[in-house]
Amino acid sequence: MYIPEHDWHDWRWQFANRLRTEADFAQLIELTDSEKEALSNPSFAVAVTPYFASLIDKHNPNCPIRRQAIPLVEESIPDIHGLVDPLAEDAMSPVSNLVHRYPDRVLLIVTETCHMYCRHCTRRRRVGFKEKPISKADLENAAGYIQQNPYIRDVLISGGDPLTLSDQSLEQIIKAIREIPHVEIIRIGTRAPVTNPFRITPKLVRMLRKYHPLWINVQFNHPLEITPEASQACAMLADAGVPLGNQTVLLRGINDSVAVQKELVHKLVQIRVRPYYLYQCDLAAGIGHFRTPVSLGIEVMEQLHGHTSGFAIPTFVVDAPGGGGKIPILPQYMICQTPEKIVIRNYEGKIFSYPKPNPK
Repeated sequence: MYIPEHDWHDWRWQFANRLRTEADFAQLIELTDSEKEALSNPSFAVAVTPYFASLIDKHNPNCPIRRQAIPLVEESIPDIHGLVDPLAEDAMSPVSNLVHRYPDRVLLIVTETCHMYCRHCTRRRRVGFKEKPISKADLENAAGYIQQNPYIRDVLISGGDPLTLSDQSLEQIIKAIREIPHVEIIRIGTRAPVTNPFRITPKLVRMLRKYHPLWINVQFNHPLEITPEASQACAMLADAGVPLGNQTVLLRGINDSVAVQKELVHKLVQIRVRPYYLYQCDLAAGIGHFRTPVSLGIEVMEQLHGHTSGFAIPTFVVDAPGGGGKIPILPQYMICQTPEKIVIRNYEGKIFSYPKPNPK
């Protein structure tokens, strides 16, 4: 089907024409039985932009783009470790749409809508059911809570995806937070540069740059997602002075190899996106088939440290179930310590002794 170029490059057209049903996907690829069954009665919302769907290898059922976008029947298989709210966000919500887990920062959920509903979504318990922004009353209550807590210095605006909102709606939210004197940093979490890069427009960028210091976290999970369109979207944000950090999720069958992770971080720094976190896949119900052993994440880190630039290495973290927060997991480089020295190894496995300072 022919699609005019001006439509294809219009983020609103992409959003309005998201693929949702078996019939939609069947026009592009030959679906597997597992995909057909999952699409006939999905346990979690389905929506994929035509742009992201165009990246799917229609001949490969294990295509890493496909596996993030199209559900499998495994999503409905009970998982003894699966939790509805794995990070206990609801228990840490003092007011609606706000999560306060860490002392100096909060998470503000401004929408439950996404350009694409990733199959590994942690927040699947609440995302995708109602496609509308945070209400005025809930925004005022959240801003009021932040205003009353002067030790909150960092606000992460997330969802859903905040960049599904109009420029006007998004600016109202950012402006309300920026007017709070003790808020130093505003961050936005979005996959728009990955799933709908046309959302990054000159108008949006002009608006965002008014509210510095403002940071954006994105989520590229595979090198195939770093397309010319995604690169251009990131370039527009970087040129506007917006620092970009990437939060990859370690996913079985998608990016669970050292080679893929190394290629990903190298391509990210080329488009001025700093690898920030490598997440162990959360214990959310319905995504157990994506989880890898923690030992694999340690192996990835082992093969990145010393083998590539320091700024290209993310921090591997487990977001502890029950709201324990992000816990960094590193290979063990310190072998032992005595009162006089520590014994350490480097990335090549060579052993070194490092003396401790003389006591005063």
